Amino acid sequence: MKGSVLVITLNRPDKFNSFNREMSMLLLSALEKANQDDNIRAVLLTGSGKAFCAGQDLSEAIDENGPGIETIVREHYNAIITAIRNLQKPVVCAVNGVAAGAGANIAIACDIVIAAASATFIQAFSKIGLIPDSAGTFFLPRLTGLHRAGALMMTGDKISANEACEMGMIYKVADDITLAENSLALAERLSAMPTKALWLTKKLLNESMSNTLSEQLERELQEQVNAASSYDYQEGVKAFLEKRKPEFKGQ
Repeated sequence: MKGSVLVITLNRPDKFNSFNREMSMLLLSALEKANQDDNIRAVLLTGSGKAFCAGQDLSEAIDENGPGIETIVREHYNAIITAIRNLQKPVVCAVNGVAAGAGANIAIACDIVIAAASATFIQAFSKIGLIPDSAGTFFLPRLTGLHRAGALMMTGDKISANEACEMGMIYKVADDITLAENSLALAERLSAMPTKALWLTKKLLNESMSNTLSEQLERELQEQVNAASSYDYQEGVKAFLEKRKPEFKGQ
């Protein structure tokens, strides 16, 4: 914990933080803790060592005694993406190195993504005869456009952090040296904001992926009424009128 920010670090640096079942379950447990603990107001997800995450540990994937591909996708990656998108607090992802396969798609499923200048992104699935999972086929075309997403997924081309930013895949690029500091500062800033309103915003963004315009307008109306009944709204208005800094509680 850094104040009210839960820092989650993928920690298999000798394997470029590739996922096995143990790390998947640990990440899910940490995300569940973040959702249940009122003292946690934001989450920062990053990796240790030179990589953010190289995707799936293939030695586990082909192990006859391992969980098997169906279990890996359903219980690991589908569950992780669902947990991130349903987490009622903002999730900042600091991509400190290569983000490949599921690692790339978990990163772009977070609310705000900052990458080190030296970081790279690669939809590596086609290189081993697989298709993109971890909601890559859902989020990437919405971020970059259908044709660009298709090209990245089919060719498996590696792109730089700057290219990812230009494509709209990520929010910002930071110097390698300042990535940790800048991403934590952003998470801390979000944690001090009216996090109930941030969750309602995230919820509406989730729903916007499938709603019609009229449905989305109605949902905005409903959640605006919800937000206006919160402590943070009353505090925000009061602080504005009194010309002082608000003290939000996420309530």
